[in-house]
Amino acid sequence: MIDQFINFVIRPPRADYNPDQYLWERDFTLAGRSYKREDLELKNARGHTLRCSHYLPSPYPEETPLPCVIYCHGNSGCRADANEAAVILLPSNITVFTLDFSGSGLSDGDYVSLGWHEREDLKIVVSYLRSSKKISHIGLWGRSMGAVTSLLYGAEDPSVAGMVLDSAFSDLFALMMELVDVYKIRLPKFTVKMALQYMRWVIQKKAKFDIMDLNCLKVAPKTFIPALFGHGSDDKFIQPHHSDLIFESYVGDKNIIKFDGDHNSSRPQFYYDSVSIFFYNVLRPPRNSSTNLHKIEKYYDLGDFKVGAGMDESLLYEIITDLRTTRIDAASSSSAPPTIPLTKPVGELLSEVVLETDLSVIDSELNEDNRPSCEDPAHLQDKPNGQNEESCSYTSSNRESWGRCSSLGVSDEESSAECAANAKSHQMALQALATPLRSMQQESASPPKQEMGKKKKRKKVLSVLKKAKGEKLEKLEALSKRLRLCILWRVKHRRCNSS
Repeated sequence: MIDQFINFVIRPPRADYNPDQYLWERDFTLAGRSYKREDLELKNARGHTLRCSHYLPSPYPEETPLPCVIYCHGNSGCRADANEAAVILLPSNITVFTLDFSGSGLSDGDYVSLGWHEREDLKIVVSYLRSSKKISHIGLWGRSMGAVTSLLYGAEDPSVAGMVLDSAFSDLFALMMELVDVYKIRLPKFTVKMALQYMRWVIQKKAKFDIMDLNCLKVAPKTFIPALFGHGSDDKFIQPHHSDLIFESYVGDKNIIKFDGDHNSSRPQFYYDSVSIFFYNVLRPPRNSSTNLHKIEKYYDLGDFKVGAGMDESLLYEIITDLRTTRIDAASSSSAPPTIPLTKPVGELLSEVVLETDLSVIDSELNEDNRPSCEDPAHLQDKPNGQNEESCSYTSSNRESWGRCSSLGVSDEESSAECAANAKSHQMALQALATPLRSMQQESASPPKQEMGKKKKRKKVLSVLKKAKGEKLEKLEALSKRLRLCILWRVKHRRCNSS
């Protein structure tokens, strides 16, 4: 049993994985921007090769150094644990560096040390990044063993901009005594202490470190780096009071977040939002380039719908022109395309579009129970596959978070009063830009019995239009869906920011 407990400390299950299968692709896209994964190898002081990966924008901005967050995994983890960190931080112009510590993953080494030797590996990584002119500030994000590693290293390097410490233990010897009770090992206390002393001697001989030296309470009073602590309230392995003890003795700027979950459970969305905001504040990444911002905002944003805002509305005028042209062409190929005077305000144009659209069909869709709101993000995800491949080449579980993370640098936030004042204009925009074809199909799917004749006539008209103008109807539907998605995203983003 003692040997099993020793292996539990210094030789836990080791992650064996294929980097091309479990890491992000070498070239991938997030929120409409391109990124790349650079794999590299570093040597630590003990001669072990460390397998590392660095997630960067592609192409990398010239003469603009970007901040970097180093993700430090747990005792049985590997580089793949940083996938979520890359999704959260990359849209904010923060690069992510991750590595397999010595004795973990694909790196060399036979044993882990729960932070003692790992801090030397972290020192090698920090030295490598600082030697590069591409990196400005450096932050640390550690979980479990990685959190202890970050704290031990941060006590030696005050130039680190900030640290996120998730589920760190305060004292390894005290933790091992607690685990005896958690796993209900029925032995007298003096026997347990003698067994731990024997384990201490074996671990020191094999892994070359003393378990009595792993005490974060000794370094916390000497560390002044801004830190965000996190811990699961149901963690039975490293109980929440460990983070509480470190938090109380920590002398730097600090904050702590408790959330539902155990030691290995996925973290809630609000925790990831807090992490992204924390790193944005301490690292101060540069704004995205105007080219990239224009590409993202052109897809997601339709501009400010407040009349007389004084902003560039050329994109909205162009979209409304295309919408009118496509609808008229779908009805009659001989109709001349309409012209929209640029002197008209956006509100007047939207009202005209409302009058030209079948309001009875649109109202039947807008009055459904599943109307989108700021509290119903699932509605935004209910769309056909491949509809927005330009900006969403990632999984949909954290889509709401990514949108918020990519907009942390925006300074012109609206208040809740302004959002309420514009609710009427947003509703008008939704009515004007709802998908006509989709609503007509939904209405024809369940008509009342007294309108069977109208149903047959409508089916005939739709079938003729579909055969004669199939391509133009598809274009109208795709454009309308995109407009609706953009408006819903805009309304939801503003309301969430104001709240």
